[in-house]
Amino acid sequence: MELKFVIPNMKETFGNLEFAGEDKIEQRRINGQLTVLSRSFNLYSNVQRADDIVVVLPAEAGEKNFEFEESVKLINPRVTAEGYKIGNRGFTNYILHADDMIKA
Repeated sequence: MELKFVIPNMKETFGNLEFAGEDKIEQRRINGQLTVLSRSFNLYSNVQRADDIVVVLPAEAGEKNFEFEESVKLINPRVTAEGYKIGNRGFTNYILHADDMIKA
């Protein structure tokens, strides 16, 4: 059985989320034009306080213009896992994806 994603209990896992700014834009050249594939954003969580939460949204979600520390809500959130190795050790990156982000 293949694990495609995990749907988190948002309230227990992340609590209240606040907008902390844009992170990265993934682009690719298609037919000679740069095309946006996805955008990632930094979020603050009152539960996960050690690091910012990074959420990846598809290009179809469009640009997001929220005020700094404005409360936001994720539409259809899911977590994927990406494994990699360094030397003989294995590591996992957990990536939060959502279909959209709106004001809470």
